[in-house]
Amino acid sequence: MARIKIECPKCSWEPDGGAYWACSACGHVWNTFDTMARCPQCQHQHERTACIPWRGGCTAYEPHLDWYKNLSGIIQEELESIVQPIEAIIA
Repeated sequence: MARIKIECPKCSWEPDGGAYWACSACGHVWNTFDTMARCPQCQHQHERTACIPWRGGCTAYEPHLDWYKNLSGIIQEELESIVQPIEAIIA
């Protein structure tokens, strides 16, 4: 089964699950990857995510979805799990 890997698109730093990101709308601090970059306090949806240099990353500020690796493999597996049962019904 394909697995999502999360890493900085520029330097490949992998977040360790810590709460390092602060919402630009309300200041709440949380792990942005727990919520796909939506602040759990004010619901502001962040489009970009900063790499954290003081935790070993760089200074990149990239689109949040670019941090997720292997999404195409997961989507392909999901499509196959849907198409195969449909094909069995049609046959």
